[in-house]
Amino acid sequence: MSDHNDLYQAAKDAKSRAHAPYSKFRVGAALTSSSGQVFVGANVENASYPEGWCAETSAIAAMIMAGEDKITEVCVVGSSKEAITPCGGCRQRLAEFSEADTLVHIGNDAGITRTFTLGELLPEAFDKAALDA
Repeated sequence: MSDHNDLYQAAKDAKSRAHAPYSKFRVGAALTSSSGQVFVGANVENASYPEGWCAETSAIAAMIMAGEDKITEVCVVGSSKEAITPCGGCRQRLAEFSEADTLVHIGNDAGITRTFTLGELLPEAFDKAALDA
């Protein structure tokens, strides 16, 4: 597991590189893979809404492209006063590469404000086992 503060700083730094010209709502995400490597992503908006990417999606894509496939910890930082949790789609994307007990830290510019498990954020997740039914 990475240091929570390092993961938070990586997500905050990624947020500063978000492409959010329409909403002005910047989000950064950082995740740690099973090898201990940290991958980051930022939201990338597109004039052809809703064709943009969420920060978590960008970080997952970077992880996959590096040959990794297991997330052990996540941090998401938004540009609002209140910390934001991953959207429903990103919760499902995180579940594809995580376990129910994977820690998901949420924060804002002041720091990490709360930590959940992925199972708390997405109880009864649809997963690979459902496809074998």
